[in-house]
Amino acid sequence: MSKVVNAAVEKLNEKIGSFGSTAKFVIEDEGAIMIDENGVRAGDEEAEVTLFASRDTFEGIMNGSVNPATAFMTGKLKIDGSMGVAMQLGQALS
Repeated sequence: MSKVVNAAVEKLNEKIGSFGSTAKFVIEDEGAIMIDENGVRAGDEEAEVTLFASRDTFEGIMNGSVNPATAFMTGKLKIDGSMGVAMQLGQALS
């Protein structure tokens, strides 16, 4: 996995810890991150919701400079799967 994914796993573990559902972040040209009841880790498994973003958009969401809802509305963040789980994830990240 890339340095970006490894750094994101660390940061997400600090923010979320564990998550009651399964979610996956796919970062263009970097890799994927799984978030579930076992915590956050690099991985590319089935999930209830998958979020797709560029590295810049993902890093902006992580550091707070990009609003996830705005990124979704402008097409910078794509969501496949359960919108309810995506919203839960958004709340956990805020």
